[in-house]
Amino acid sequence: MASIRGRRKERPVSGTGTFAFTVHPRARLREDLARAWRPLGLVPESVYDAALRRLPLPPITMAGVQIGGERVGHVVLVPFGARHLLSDVEGGRRRVTRAVDRGAALGADVVGLGALTATVTAGGATLRGRSDIGVTNGNAFTAAIVEDQIRMLLPHVSARTTRPHIAIVGASGSVGSAVTKLLARDPAEVRLTLIARTAPRLEALAASVAGDVDVTVALSIDAVQGADLVVLLTASADTILGPDHLAPGAIVLDATQPRNTSPALATARPDVLVVDGGIVSIPSLRLTGGEIGLPDGRSYACFAETAILALTGHRGHFSIGNPTLEQIDGIRARAARLAHLGFHAAAPTSFGAPVALERRATVIA
Repeated sequence: MASIRGRRKERPVSGTGTFAFTVHPRARLREDLARAWRPLGLVPESVYDAALRRLPLPPITMAGVQIGGERVGHVVLVPFGARHLLSDVEGGRRRVTRAVDRGAALGADVVGLGALTATVTAGGATLRGRSDIGVTNGNAFTAAIVEDQIRMLLPHVSARTTRPHIAIVGASGSVGSAVTKLLARDPAEVRLTLIARTAPRLEALAASVAGDVDVTVALSIDAVQGADLVVLLTASADTILGPDHLAPGAIVLDATQPRNTSPALATARPDVLVVDGGIVSIPSLRLTGGEIGLPDGRSYACFAETAILALTGHRGHFSIGNPTLEQIDGIRARAARLAHLGFHAAAPTSFGAPVALERRATVIA
């Protein structure tokens, strides 16, 4: 660590700042750890499960980040799996804090919290007291990109009525509530079903937008059965959406990490289209030394938010807890300043494979 602490901050494309982004192994520990170093994929899954739970393993600087041909940041791996983070929140929080320490030692101006590293820190709220590095959970730009994708998909849904029916699973969460408010602020002719596990926050959210959009609430994922478009925005380590949940011809926008759908869904229901959610195009993006499960030129929106903040000179914290509409508008404006580098919703894919929406066969119930 001593050599890391002594490094001079690298000046990136815009000459303003650098960033770090925290990630963690998802469902298959061997596969994800092999992204950091290929030989790690040879170790049995059970060994990883025991080691990550019991040993105070340090964070790993798993990749350098280049945009526009210049080094602009690092990816830091939190050695704690998705299920570990959800079952041992306190332990996960300590490990995320150490990863943020590593980001600061690398000279980053801002650190982004990827996937469940945001969840266990209450959307970054437990890191609010830090003054050595800015913190963002990435949810403002994630909400913006998901809204863009929803509006892009609406013309392609198999609407059984004159108004498409959108179900938002995880609606009361940080991204879900923001997406709901965005859709209500500029309402299309749609019906919304908001789905979450607990009623009070869900009902309060529905009440706040009821004057702008047709909205109902539900506490069970079974409520997606009548939806033309299902938007997944939950924090879960498991697949929660099955083939029996979905209406004929439904489109699923899965913006979760770890994702809540599996390729088996597409096999069981060939009439259903699963679209990868929250994916951003940054054509010159390259990771050196490791990867995060996406090809060169693409990133998750939470990663992109972190890069945007650094490259446009933001200092201090940004999106902590639930993002406001003002923050979403602000990050969109910053992304527009970097339009020459991309930073817009990527062309649609399904489990990484390109999707030609205009050729999709429409299935009507």
